[in-house]
Amino acid sequence: MSMNERVNQKEFEYRTSPHLHSKFSTTKVMWLVNLSLLPCLISAVIFFGFYQLVIVFTAIVFSVFTEFLIQKLTKQKVTITDGSAFLTGLLLALTLPPNFSLSATAIGSIFAIGIGKQVFGGLGYNIFNPALAGRAFLQAAFPVEITTWTKPAFSVDAVTSATPLAAFKYDKVLTELKLLIIGNVGGCIGETSAIAILIGGIFLILIGIVNYRIPLAMIVGIFLFGGIFNVIDPAKYPPPIFHLFAGGFMLGAFFMATDYVTSPFTSKGMWIYGLGISLVIVIIRLFGGVPEGVMYSILFMNAFVPLINRYTIPKPFGLKE
Repeated sequence: MSMNERVNQKEFEYRTSPHLHSKFSTTKVMWLVNLSLLPCLISAVIFFGFYQLVIVFTAIVFSVFTEFLIQKLTKQKVTITDGSAFLTGLLLALTLPPNFSLSATAIGSIFAIGIGKQVFGGLGYNIFNPALAGRAFLQAAFPVEITTWTKPAFSVDAVTSATPLAAFKYDKVLTELKLLIIGNVGGCIGETSAIAILIGGIFLILIGIVNYRIPLAMIVGIFLFGGIFNVIDPAKYPPPIFHLFAGGFMLGAFFMATDYVTSPFTSKGMWIYGLGISLVIVIIRLFGGVPEGVMYSILFMNAFVPLINRYTIPKPFGLKE
C-alpha cells in the first residue's frame, strides 16, 4: 500500500447511504422529550399531591435498572444515559392512576423495558410503544387498581373521582370543558391537564422533534369521527371537543403516537396512522366495554406501521415495478 493510500484511508470513512445529518442526537432528543413532560409532572403534583413523584421515581428507577441489567447480562453496550429508559418509565408513570401501588408500578416498568423493548433488540427495534406495553400489562394484571381513581385536590364534588369518560359512558354526565383544559378532574397522573400537555407538545413541535402531522391527523380524526356520531345522536354521543380533551387523548397524540420507532416515517403514512388511531379511539369509547381507548388504539396502529411505511414510501425516480 502506497503512502498516499494510507493517508487517504485515515482521512476518509466510507459508509453506505443515506447520508443524513441532524442537529439532534438520540440522546438529545430523549432528554428534551423528558424535559417537555415537566409541566405534566407539575400538574400531577398540584392536583394529586407530592406522592405522585414517588410513583414516577419508582417507574424511572426500575425502567433504567432493568435496561442496565439486561444489557449487562447480554453483553450489550450499556445505554442508560441516552434517556430512553428514563422516558419509558416517566411516560408509564404518567399513565397510571394517582396513588397507584409502587410494587405494581415496578412490575409494569420491568415489563415495559424487558418485554416491550429489549426482547425486540432494544431501542430502534421495538414494534410497540414500550410505555404503553407496560400499561397494557398492568391493565390486565391489576384491573381493579388500574381503574381506581383519586379525587383531585381542588374538587368540590364528591363524585369527581370518576374520570370524565367514565362519567359520561355510564351516567351520561358531561364534564365542563374548562375543568378538562385545566386538569381538575379525575384521571391518570399526567393526563388530566390539557394545558400542561400542550405546553410540552407545542415545544417539541417548534424545535423540530415532533412532526406535527401525527397530532394534527389525530385531532382532525377525533373531530371527524366523533362529530359524525354526535350529529347522529347528541344525547347519546358526546361532542368531539370532549373526546379531544378528555382522558389520555392529548398525551397520546403528542407523546405516545409520535414515538419515532413505532410511528410511520412517511408524511402520507403519518396521516393514515393518526386518523386510524382516532377512529379506533372513538369506536372503543362509544361502543367498547371500557371508557378509554387511547392505549389500545395506539398499540393497534403500531402493528400496522410496517405495512403503512411499505405502501406510502415514495418510489425512486424511474422505478418500474
